[in-house]
Amino acid sequence: MIDQLSGALNLHQEALNLRVERQKVLASNIANADTPNYKARDFDFSSELSRAMKQGQGSSEGLALSTTSSRHIPAQAPASSGVDLLYRVPSQPSLDGNTVDMDAERAQFADNAVRYQAAITVLSSKIQGLKSAMQPE
Repeated sequence: MIDQLSGALNLHQEALNLRVERQKVLASNIANADTPNYKARDFDFSSELSRAMKQGQGSSEGLALSTTSSRHIPAQAPASSGVDLLYRVPSQPSLDGNTVDMDAERAQFADNAVRYQAAITVLSSKIQGLKSAMQPE
């Protein structure tokens, strides 16, 4: 039962985590709009979500740490939550080498914020539906 509940909410959890990461990347681009030679970064949301879902379905999470002595405590490092950042192709290069297009960055930032809010709304309604299904009538 818990596995099914976890599976039903896992996609939404991963999508929200990736939306937060993308918001950080876009905010960094906007903050560095006047930095010479700064290269704007972003990532492909759908491919990263697919990768996160496949990674979550695997049996081993994280990295197994090697020990050099039998007296060491075996441990496992947490899985890397980093995304593969790509460089944005500038629509019009600037003289100082900066590739941030403020109009595009603001549009992407607003789009990501709206999609984050929509994901929160969907997740909230799904949780409310599960709660109402569990309530005795």
